[in-house]
Amino acid sequence: MRFVSLVLAILVAAALAMWILQRDRVNAFFAEMSGGAEAAQVDTGPDGNDVVADTPAVEDVPDATDGMIRVLARKSIAREVDSAVILRGQTEAMRQVEARSETSSTVISPPLRKGAFIDEGQLLCQLDPGTRASALAEARASLAEAIAAKSEAESRVPEARARVIEWQARIDEAEVNQNAARRLSEGGFAAETRVKNTEAALAAAEASLEGARAGVTGAIAGLQAADARIQSATASVATAEKELERLEIRAPFGGTLESDTAELGSLLQAGSLCATVIQLDPIKLVAFVPETEVDRVKVGANAQAKLAAGDRKVTGQVKFLSRSADPTTRTFRVELEVPNTDLTIRDGQTAEIVISSAGEQAHLLPSSALTLNEEGRLGLRVLNPDSVVEFAPVSVLRDTVDGVWLTGLPQTVDVIVVGQEFVTAGVKVAPTFEEQTQ
Repeated sequence: MRFVSLVLAILVAAALAMWILQRDRVNAFFAEMSGGAEAAQVDTGPDGNDVVADTPAVEDVPDATDGMIRVLARKSIAREVDSAVILRGQTEAMRQVEARSETSSTVISPPLRKGAFIDEGQLLCQLDPGTRASALAEARASLAEAIAAKSEAESRVPEARARVIEWQARIDEAEVNQNAARRLSEGGFAAETRVKNTEAALAAAEASLEGARAGVTGAIAGLQAADARIQSATASVATAEKELERLEIRAPFGGTLESDTAELGSLLQAGSLCATVIQLDPIKLVAFVPETEVDRVKVGANAQAKLAAGDRKVTGQVKFLSRSADPTTRTFRVELEVPNTDLTIRDGQTAEIVISSAGEQAHLLPSSALTLNEEGRLGLRVLNPDSVVEFAPVSVLRDTVDGVWLTGLPQTVDVIVVGQEFVTAGVKVAPTFEEQTQ
């Protein structure tokens, strides 16, 4: 038995070597054998006419006729195909916020339970005011006192300026008296003591003028101090009022409570969580586009998604496409906005997303027609007008149950769909065409 197996292996290897190395001679030999078999099957019937015996037909196997290999070809015409971008992503709340306390106090309001629908501005947590109301009253009293002090300071400024004017007039009078006394003294009509008295009066007036000017400066400084006190008191009032506002934690937008609000009697520190609010209408669908497909996605493009739960289909639009790739995955975040008025779509559901893109010219052909050239490149073997085989590289656009959509071919092309593995580029063949079905 081992000897028989060894002999059979040698015979099969020899046959394969002959087929690979001497393909043309083998094809010619089988062609001659086929012609002789057909001649042997011709018989003469009772009426003297030739009768050809029935020969079983062999489908999808190329044969040689006049030295050319027969192949089955299809005349394919390209048509426009919607080249949608298919992604896998998940739903995400349009907005989600954790409402936290900005001050420290005890909760005095009953809690709202998670799942409740809330409106924008609705009270979530009410905190105990404590002594904050007294602090506000004190700040307002300080403000009133500062306003009164400013009024008093404002009244002192005109008085001080009037004194400056008064002493300026007295200086002018003292200068006149001094000049008159000097002239009289020079003519011998006045004593020297009178001149000295006028000089002393002028010096006293100048000193009083400087004092009056200092009074004006002091009055203005007092007015500025009063303004500063008013600003400080105003800030204290605003702080006290803001502290009272922080006692009420309200919803920043309408939505759904994702957690219970803080329990009655619990102490909230600054930064403690009161409640988590999410907005689900509209809802976002988030996916990540590979860099090879990112140029086909446009903001505003229509999209459709099929949720994993119940195979529900929803439609929306692309609202955001990231311009910065994720450093790890080299993908770009894309967000779709989908209406969710009934709130049946939840945050975190898996979805298959189809984003529409510009159409492309493509050919629908069976995947069995694809082959590889000597360089390992994917393509088709096609025929030129002289029925000579050529290799045409292609790109797969989409795979369907009816075949594959291929790009990279001319508008009309003759594609070998059966027998392409038995021929190479530059070989002339005898094609048989079938009708294109798309």
